[in-house]
Amino acid sequence: MHIKIVLLAVLAMAVASPIANAEEWGNLSGTFVYGGDVPAEKLLSATKDQEVCGKEKLVNEALLVNSTNKGIANVVGYLYLKKKETAPVHESYAETEKTEVTLDNIACRFDPHVTAMRTTQTLVIGNQDSVGHNTKIDAAKNPAINDIVPANGTTKKTFSEAERLPIRVSCSVHPWMTGWLLVKDNPYFAVSDTDGKFEIKNLPVGKWTFQFWHEGPGYIKEVKKGGADETWKKGRVEFEIKAGDNDLGEIEIPASIFE
Repeated sequence: MHIKIVLLAVLAMAVASPIANAEEWGNLSGTFVYGGDVPAEKLLSATKDQEVCGKEKLVNEALLVNSTNKGIANVVGYLYLKKKETAPVHESYAETEKTEVTLDNIACRFDPHVTAMRTTQTLVIGNQDSVGHNTKIDAAKNPAINDIVPANGTTKKTFSEAERLPIRVSCSVHPWMTGWLLVKDNPYFAVSDTDGKFEIKNLPVGKWTFQFWHEGPGYIKEVKKGGADETWKKGRVEFEIKAGDNDLGEIEIPASIFE
């Protein structure tokens, strides 16, 4: 009987070891670039509270391309896990596990345009403008939010469930104001910066699937990487994460998918 119990314990450890005993970690990075001529900047008009918002330069942020390196901002990438699939979390993420993430109403726009957070964190919605804003978040898995945030005010929100995709943020008072919120139950996600660069740090080594999304085309399905065309079904692609840095280099997204 004792031998049987020990044998079962050993088998259980063998099954769990690839996840529970992961000892090596790697970083995934890359740069998304626009495959075409840099599009002209599009300006928006303030149709409400013009004495405040009319003084601001309101830019359509649905597609932001860096004029220097053609980097695409606000491409969202995250670890794609199937139902009941889990991934070990590196100890470095413990420090930010329960911190606050800020989404500001400032200069009559949402800052940042794309916000990313974990279900264990708290979203602080702020308003640095001298006029009130309405922050409407169209969640799918969590209760919808539709709060008035007064001038220089704040409100705090939590999300108990991970969202499948980024969810829309808008202001009913100022209809040109839009943004996006990514909510995940693990820390393995990133949003590309103004140079198009992204990095997901301290991933467990091994083969993992990642999903990439942008508000224009939705899933990033067509790319050119290393000079070769690739198709990412539903924006999903598998990469082998090795210990250390895993740099994908430039990933070109064709201009046609933004049209």
